[in-house]
Amino acid sequence: MGNFKKFMAMAAVSCMALTTMTACGNSGDAGSGDGDTNEIKIGLNYELSGETANYGTPEYNGSMLAIKQANANKDNKFSYKAIKGDNKSQADESTNVATKLITSDGVKGIVGPATSGASAATYQIASDNKVLVVSPSATATNVTLQDGKTKESVYPYVFRVCFEDPYQGAAMAVYAKDTLKKTKAVVISDSSSDYAKGLSKAFQDKFKEKGGKIVTELNYQAKDTDFNVQLTKIKGMDFDVIYIPGYYNEVGLIIKQAREMGIDVPIVGGDGFDSTDLVKLAGNKNLNDVFFTTAYTTVDASDALTQFIADYKKEYNEDPSMFSALAYDATNVLIQSFEKAGTADSEAAQKAMAELDFKGVTGSFTFDETHTPKKAALVVELVDGEQKNAVEVDPNK
Repeated sequence: MGNFKKFMAMAAVSCMALTTMTACGNSGDAGSGDGDTNEIKIGLNYELSGETANYGTPEYNGSMLAIKQANANKDNKFSYKAIKGDNKSQADESTNVATKLITSDGVKGIVGPATSGASAATYQIASDNKVLVVSPSATATNVTLQDGKTKESVYPYVFRVCFEDPYQGAAMAVYAKDTLKKTKAVVISDSSSDYAKGLSKAFQDKFKEKGGKIVTELNYQAKDTDFNVQLTKIKGMDFDVIYIPGYYNEVGLIIKQAREMGIDVPIVGGDGFDSTDLVKLAGNKNLNDVFFTTAYTTVDASDALTQFIADYKKEYNEDPSMFSALAYDATNVLIQSFEKAGTADSEAAQKAMAELDFKGVTGSFTFDETHTPKKAALVVELVDGEQKNAVEVDPNK
């Protein structure tokens, strides 16, 4: 998620960032002590403060749980030590954190950051140093590709466990048209976000391909709080669904203000909806006829997911979010790759990861040639703010 192209250039100068490394991160408390030859250090580069900390903090918790469990597993060949870094929700700081983790802390792999812009800013230095990076939630189109276009340019040491923006945008278009039977869509999009732009384009292209009409597209900026101008513009238009490719921060307020204005059509969106803060911002009563795409839901949970939820609640005294689950899987992908390789050698672990047949709490998957998982998209319905129904959707229909 987040800005991608804007920050790619930052990665190229990442080696020059060493003079700005003070206070980039601290050691976590998982893993054995220094000097253990069977110990592998894993860097956690997350948004622990700043505007996207609501994504980064649960991802950090998910990663720490995975590392704690790996260290309790006596069948594992290695122990794992977490090295903590706070990128402060800034792409340039994520480069600084990655540089410190690699050059000072000697990590063999990195999990995070949560957003696409912050993630992309770390990929060059990681690849240059042959350090594996697994992103829980960098969904931007082609973010794993060095040129942003061709499969042949894939960063060899960069993987992600989430599907990319076009996939979920197209999935929601299919659901809106085929399941909800809607034909006239309004799009309200965050013009400051590559995440929103990617979802918006994919949704619109697929919706029109299936015979739907885009009535209008209106924009807002991140951190906006008053959406009456946009909502007033559409109130008199003829439409039957609203697509909002944005994050919960603004989406919650848009939904609340739309419902208060009497706009009662279904409101649909992407995985940026998936936060408990959406309910706090919108209010339970306003979260009906609301649907979003996600890689994770507790509806009809598998045995593995049920166990993860119980373990997470025991550890943190709260329910896990999609971001907790994605980070848990991302960290286990990294751990299982080292275990499968049987060595801390990054080239061997990279090969093992590329061939991994992974079974996680967000689903089972293998990686395609762009190091993106082959996994199903889920559409979840909210009823009075609670997840009640979930269905798999094939965006290629």
